[in-house]
Amino acid sequence: MHDPDWRRSVLRDGFGRSFFGFLGFAVVTGSLSYVLRGHDAFVAALWGDLDLVTNVLPRVVIAVSIAALIWFLIPRDRISALVGSESGLRGLLIASVAGTITPGGPASAYALLAVLAGSGADRGAMVAYITAWGTLGLQRILVWDVPFMGPEFAIMRFAISMSLPIIAGLIARRLPMQLTVKDPSQ
Repeated sequence: MHDPDWRRSVLRDGFGRSFFGFLGFAVVTGSLSYVLRGHDAFVAALWGDLDLVTNVLPRVVIAVSIAALIWFLIPRDRISALVGSESGLRGLLIASVAGTITPGGPASAYALLAVLAGSGADRGAMVAYITAWGTLGLQRILVWDVPFMGPEFAIMRFAISMSLPIIAGLIARRLPMQLTVKDPSQ
């Protein structure tokens, strides 16, 4: 704890540049809020932030815990065989089904996407997974499509959108670019 190199590495690796960028932006906008809107509005905004954090934090902790359990329970070579670069169309289908049935918000989907990336999934499978989560997610169909638009609309939208993750995955595999993804184990 007294080693300055250790403290620097904890700050750099534990939080990263984006954290400090958001922190700086929050301080600037908070200061502007205090100056422009006054003390009461500033305190009300802080209470709103605290309410948001207490609502979101348990979900994030659970989602990251599930992703970590998957990371340790499923052998990486098994995931790589299922959705790796040699998996072909079958890998895109598996990733699409996984994205479709993944419940929850971005905290759960991106945590599992990081597990896939660290386990050797190719970029086509990762794009297919997150595209399926964003377009075909069952939770969206059950919570939003059916109650608001009716089952006929939900079935039509799902049927029309079914091919999108596969198409997106095939395009991702064809793009001539390198994909660098952070390893969740580091």
